[in-house]
Amino acid sequence: MAMIGQYIFGCFAASLFGFALLYNLRRKIRRDVAGKDGCIKTSAAVAERMRQESGGDPDIIIVGAGVAGAALAYTLGKDGRRVHVIERDLTEPDRIVGELLQPGGYLKLIELGLEDCVKGIDAQQVFGYALYKDGKDTKLPYPLESFGTDVSGRSFHNGRFIQRMREKAAALPNVTLEQGTVTSLLEEDGTIRGVQYKTKKGEEITIYVPLTIVCDGCFSNLRRSLCSPQVENPSCFVGLILENCDLPHANHGHVVLGDPSPILFYPISSTEVRCLVDVPGKKVPSISNGEMAHYLKTVVAPQVPSQLHDSFIAAVEKGNIRTMPNRSMPANPRPTPGALLLGDAFNMRHPLTGGGMTVALSDIVLLRNLLRPIDNLRDGSTLCQYLESFYTLRKPVSSTINTLAGALYKVFCASPDPARKEMREACFDYLSLGGIFSTGPVSLLSGLNPRPLSLFLHFFAVAVYGVGRLLLPYPSPTKVWLGARLLSAASGIIFPIIKAEGIRQMFFPATVPAYYRSTPVN
Repeated sequence: MAMIGQYIFGCFAASLFGFALLYNLRRKIRRDVAGKDGCIKTSAAVAERMRQESGGDPDIIIVGAGVAGAALAYTLGKDGRRVHVIERDLTEPDRIVGELLQPGGYLKLIELGLEDCVKGIDAQQVFGYALYKDGKDTKLPYPLESFGTDVSGRSFHNGRFIQRMREKAAALPNVTLEQGTVTSLLEEDGTIRGVQYKTKKGEEITIYVPLTIVCDGCFSNLRRSLCSPQVENPSCFVGLILENCDLPHANHGHVVLGDPSPILFYPISSTEVRCLVDVPGKKVPSISNGEMAHYLKTVVAPQVPSQLHDSFIAAVEKGNIRTMPNRSMPANPRPTPGALLLGDAFNMRHPLTGGGMTVALSDIVLLRNLLRPIDNLRDGSTLCQYLESFYTLRKPVSSTINTLAGALYKVFCASPDPARKEMREACFDYLSLGGIFSTGPVSLLSGLNPRPLSLFLHFFAVAVYGVGRLLLPYPSPTKVWLGARLLSAASGIIFPIIKAEGIRQMFFPATVPAYYRSTPVN
């Protein structure tokens, strides 16, 4: 009996050893085939077998169900595509940014049939901005005269807006929303064939599809597979909510040109006003030890408009203070068959101008129109031909909004440089002139006039206006020198941003392909 027991124990131990050996060998193979960029390379034979066995696979996988992912899922689902959305967390998001949709973005929302997503969430209409500097203020309305009464900006709780879009997308029979984490993109011979992800229960699933669209946000883990990211962190936003207070200008965003950088106020519900305090640099004062509250009370509060001062102090004392890093990243894609980047995973700009959602929704309209003529997404060569145009056709809108956001942030921040100080003062006075001097820049900011050349001309008109202010009524050598430095400072602000966006793509875009021109737009 003892010998039999020893024999059984030996067999059991050998089995355990064999299982451990096979498991570690499997892990080593997985590590060897997984690239540093997060792609898993698969053999053609395995991929083909999987495709044959999974005839019910979706047409498109969307990674992420934020603003971009949820809107895209509804849009493509409405066009009859079978869409599978994988989102890390399907509970309602709670963010302090992505709360202001510009009028240009709202028009895209209408074009996508999603305008009802701003209803029933206590969203507020926004009709323009009020700009404050050194005790002076000026009102900058959106140029909405040629649009219907419903067209304006919208401000809201970001999470409520996203949940409404998720619900609308999930209501379509050919759209599936699943909570899970995509761990890698599946690559075969330079083409993305699908994704591998973990379900909420921890199961590892592999899905092969003809098109994978990555929309996993500003902290994307997958973007390095599809682009060469150059992320900058110019500042952080410190967020507060002011309760039951009235803005000096109802239904307007308020921008205070503070020191060291701008302070924003805008309504996010009928009883709440969002305050965002920009803090330059990657680090902010600590919230836990009271440094942040002290900074807000001593540095920021004295610059807040008097009508909002008491509510601001009350919000600081309440203690619900949150921070969010502000990121900018030019679009620098590596066109890859079978995959596309979208939203903040692909392209970011400073959120000062609230242009992120406008860019994302504009990209979705463009992508929808590019995909409409394609009946069979598994026709790889045709799909690549159409998608190659995406990066060119998006440039007028994205580069205008991106460049304006970066340039305005640099101009609006306080600086010890006399030339930069003059540029800031000139910008405020230029916008205060009204007429074309305010409607032109505001139409760019609002996404209603996505023309890079118009942006370029207005920016240097501000610089020339600043030089004129210096030289009148009597020029002097000191003033002439300062004016020259002002023009140099303006060039130093805008040209690096334009270079990052791509000079040729911005100002000399390729001819619009015939197949895009013929695509119907609803």
